[in-house]
Amino acid sequence: MTTALERRGLERPGASTPGEPPPPAGGRRRRVADRPRPTRAVRWSPYALTALLVSTAVLYLWNLSASGYANTFYAAAAQAGSQSWTAWFFGSLDSANFITVDKPPASLWVTGLSVRLFGMNSWAVLVPQALMGVAAVALLYCAMRRTFADPRHGTAAGLIAGGVLAFTPAAALMFRFNNPDALLVLLMVAAGYALIRAVATNSGRWLALVGVALGFAFLTKMLQGLLVLPAFGLAYLMFANTGWIRRIGHLIGATVALIVSAGWFVLATILVPASARPYIGGSTDNTFMDLVWGYNGVGRISGGSGGGGGMGGGQAGGSFGGSTGLNRLFSSEMGNEISWLLPVALLALVFAAYLMVRSFPIFRSTGGISRVEGGAIVAWGGWLLVTGLIFSFMSGTIHPYYTVALAPAIAALVGMGGVFAWRRRNKWDGRLALAGMIGLAAAWSIVLLNRNDFGPVWCRWLIGAVAAISIVALLVGSVMAWRKVVAGAVIAGALAGFGGTAAFSIATAATPHSGSIPNAVQTSMESGGMGGPGGGMGGSGGGNPPTGAADGQTTPDGATQNGATQNGATQNGAAQDGTTQDGARQSAAQDGTTQDGGRGGAGGPGGMGDISSNTELVELLTSTDTTWSAATNGSQSAAGIEIATGTAVMAIGGWSGDPAPTLEQFIEYVHDGKIAYYIGGGQGGPGGNSEIAEWVAQNYTATTVGGTTVYQLT
Repeated sequence: MTTALERRGLERPGASTPGEPPPPAGGRRRRVADRPRPTRAVRWSPYALTALLVSTAVLYLWNLSASGYANTFYAAAAQAGSQSWTAWFFGSLDSANFITVDKPPASLWVTGLSVRLFGMNSWAVLVPQALMGVAAVALLYCAMRRTFADPRHGTAAGLIAGGVLAFTPAAALMFRFNNPDALLVLLMVAAGYALIRAVATNSGRWLALVGVALGFAFLTKMLQGLLVLPAFGLAYLMFANTGWIRRIGHLIGATVALIVSAGWFVLATILVPASARPYIGGSTDNTFMDLVWGYNGVGRISGGSGGGGGMGGGQAGGSFGGSTGLNRLFSSEMGNEISWLLPVALLALVFAAYLMVRSFPIFRSTGGISRVEGGAIVAWGGWLLVTGLIFSFMSGTIHPYYTVALAPAIAALVGMGGVFAWRRRNKWDGRLALAGMIGLAAAWSIVLLNRNDFGPVWCRWLIGAVAAISIVALLVGSVMAWRKVVAGAVIAGALAGFGGTAAFSIATAATPHSGSIPNAVQTSMESGGMGGPGGGMGGSGGGNPPTGAADGQTTPDGATQNGATQNGATQNGAAQDGTTQDGARQSAAQDGTTQDGGRGGAGGPGGMGDISSNTELVELLTSTDTTWSAATNGSQSAAGIEIATGTAVMAIGGWSGDPAPTLEQFIEYVHDGKIAYYIGGGQGGPGGNSEIAEWVAQNYTATTVGGTTVYQLT
């Protein structure tokens, strides 16, 4: 029968508690001071969670429409999905299903349904991502609550982790943007939550849900969604409290769930004839697996063939994230978006590993790590290390905003590390860990604020002063057993260390973003961009909205981008995202023209500027009744026209110079009366575009409609 003490939350004398190893053999009775205290429910936790989620929602939803359609490439695909179920299923850029976007369609399933329900407008396109951010914060909080048996510790870790995730600049950027990364992060956090449940309950069903979540993460952004897989598998294998055979069996079942969840769509692209579906954008042979292994997979990491137009490049210039190396995540724009609390997370991981070693029975220590906590450390810590190292050393195309995938791991480790150190605040190691976390958070925040010349100088001095006083008060108060002083010092130090990332995130959310490579926030740096000398993606002013470097601006290592170089090396003989390909100049709205509420960047409607302002052309295309109202070079150009007209536009060459259509196919489409107009200019690319342009010019007469060169093909 349950004793009265057990009903009140006390365990039997000598029983192990979360955070403590079992008592030594022989059953030596512990002193009264060592007995576990009752675990009381945290009555204020629902109110604290509500405040966290409301503040996250305000951060991600406030003035969201200022960014217009953000990335018009994915916005046009969402519009196409709202007009055609086939386009919705395959992720087509156009409702006539000529070509897909260069990513799997899972994120477009969400935005496509939103646009179908609420019409084509900025809120319908962007709100789903903001809600995904709120859901990710809530799931991370729940994961932390499940990690710690003591609800006080779980609540504290959950609130810290949720707050860090919400106010990471990369998260504030991508959860207000319509790239696939928002859904990717949500699915990965969901997988992390399911893993904690699986380890806690030794459940194969919960582990299978990990596989399902990661399978759909694969259908969101391919191999990037699977980078957490090794850490998650190792965590369950090491810490599930069941037999080895059952653990291995559960892992096999989860693997099958992952394959089924990801593979059904791959199978659909294989079984549906190419003539009955759109061309797989980004591939060289119209197959999904070519996209997996090349353009969106191994090619991105190794720097090999990037598919299509070779976005991955084989050279160092294939990266927009700065030079490879361990310092990549701390430098340039990547450092601005993700590194604020990265040093703290690494220290927390080291401290947690130290406590795990102390938890081994041979050391007979108290205050160690429980089984579920150990699984969480391996899962979130492995997530951070594996993903961080790949981002640091991958030589293919990488953009700074990819680092949002690190935000949940950093947040979880900071939350857990803070609780681990607080539990041992009466021990020298716990005090040093708390002091180190406060000091690292404040010091690196000051470095980043100085590097970007962000905010008033006195704020940096204030952060440093508060952190220093907090560390001294923490150390002295712990020695003198001044509990209130210690608690106040930890709170003040945490706020000082958190202030920098919070301010930068709020400024990021307040900045309109557009194009395909958004940066965090504009700073007052006039040269070198964000990240110090030679460091930013933004050039003059350093930040977003310019999302690809415009004329005379700089790339991550100070190299010019305009048919020139990145990091000193050319990329397939050309620069991407609004510059040149195959030596042909492309002016993808880099001249400061507006694009849906933000300054133009890569992602604008090619060289035609803001197509919605060309009312003559819009009226001309909307009056057509052909399969495609027009054809033009490049997906970026086609996307802008589609949004302005609501019609299907053939994107010749896709996003990166895909071999679609061939000249023969294009001529056949024209002779069949399926294309009404050909629009000159635009964002071209290799793969027959010049041949098509030459054929059109030789056989049709050019006219000018509102300043745009147009050829009537019907």
